[in-house]
Amino acid sequence: MAIFYVLLLFIIIAALIAVETKNLLSAVICIGAIGFGASLMFLFLRAPDIAITQIVVEVLGLVILIRATIARDLTFISGDKEFFATVVSIVIIFVIFLAGIKVFQTLPDFGTSAFTAAAEAPGMPEPASQTYISQGLQRTGAANIVSSVVLDFRAYDTLGEATVLFTSIIGATVILRKKAKKLLEDPDK
Repeated sequence: MAIFYVLLLFIIIAALIAVETKNLLSAVICIGAIGFGASLMFLFLRAPDIAITQIVVEVLGLVILIRATIARDLTFISGDKEFFATVVSIVIIFVIFLAGIKVFQTLPDFGTSAFTAAAEAPGMPEPASQTYISQGLQRTGAANIVSSVVLDFRAYDTLGEATVLFTSIIGATVILRKKAKKLLEDPDK
């Protein structure tokens, strides 16, 4: 559980930097760090589907935001690097690497079934798929197993994923629409 506090602290620091910085590109990068921290938390909570959705939306959102930021804010990269910024970057990359190793250590070996993994780990509950198959239709009254899983057992998860995807599509549409670009070029129109 200590890793959650480390990730939470990382997310809070990135959020504070994003709010306080004057450079738009730095703020966008910090927002991306917040999203990737959240996806790591989803991985630790054993919700890889939400983590994958978060990563996809985060990458698309960062590309769009960086494109919009570079168009509005001229950022020149010089050859001079600050020592402190380099050390902080290396430490952050190292922490993310260690977190990834920790996630992969908790996963069962590739090809091991969920039944074998549950039998090997004491106190591990039976796989959710067994509950879905054996009790899905009786508990939900759905017409088929897929509907019972997607709309009943995992309804909030499905709603969250759909909301994230629709929000990212709307955000991309707002940022990249041609009318907004024309208004920026000629405010008299």
